[in-house]
Amino acid sequence: MFNDIQHTIDLLESQKYICSREIATTIFLAMKMEKPVLIEGPAGVGKTDLGKCIASALNMDLIRLQCYEGLDEAKALYEWEYAKQLLYTQILKDKLSAVLESEQTLGAAVDKLAGEEDVFFSDRFLIPRPILKAITTPRPSVLLIDEIDKSDSEFEAFLLEVLSDFQVTIPEIGTITTDIKPFVLLTSNNAREMSDALKRRCLHLYIDFPEKELEEKIVSLKVPECGAYLIKEVVEAVHKIRKLPLKKEPSISETLDWAKAFALLGCEVLKKDVAIDTLNFLLKYEKDIELAKKHGKELFVQ
Repeated sequence: MFNDIQHTIDLLESQKYICSREIATTIFLAMKMEKPVLIEGPAGVGKTDLGKCIASALNMDLIRLQCYEGLDEAKALYEWEYAKQLLYTQILKDKLSAVLESEQTLGAAVDKLAGEEDVFFSDRFLIPRPILKAITTPRPSVLLIDEIDKSDSEFEAFLLEVLSDFQVTIPEIGTITTDIKPFVLLTSNNAREMSDALKRRCLHLYIDFPEKELEEKIVSLKVPECGAYLIKEVVEAVHKIRKLPLKKEPSISETLDWAKAFALLGCEVLKKDVAIDTLNFLLKYEKDIELAKKHGKELFVQ
């Protein structure tokens, strides 16, 4: 566990994750309160990496559920291994015959077989998916429910039982609870609005693009070979580009790619011609690249 806010900042920095004091405060208090955190913000600002780095910093298991349209309980919670059940049925065929041979009618045989159904609906035939893994694991874990906004509202409603009571119900077995609650992080790129019911169960954290000083620190940690002066120029240019009417603003990961490109090309300062030639490392749409080229004189001094 994190001891305090500064300890949170320091441990995350040891995993090469530079966070603001607001982020550290929310994470520290959420763990103390055993509350899930709904993390919203633009793509590429480090929402998923935050979950990975928390797990790594605290030596906790990371259990990740990637959400998508059409995701249902079976993929998130558990599935029955029907092929294995069928195989066991074939192997135990002779034993079943012996158990049922004394019954005179089909109905009586079915009733007797029903009394043995726990043999086939037990843990040995259960395939745990991320949510069930997080609840049944004997070790502390981080359950990262990634891009929850891509899932359907029906799946979001299913999560409410998990987030409220940290328990799941399997009809054939019963309700499974946990003594070691996972630390739950949900990320969202704001593709759709989350329900009030979900938000009530979570602490809210919005991660935006970082201020220049913080982004410079991130680049310095991740791409130290870039050099302090060039890092300052790269981040300055990125912040100017983000102010343009782009289809997609460059994320922190794209800033890192751009800085790495300059370092590999042996640049010590931000040269306009090199910046123009490598804009595809920073921007992902051709119209955005053309717009940046059009404003090249304003964005790149040299």
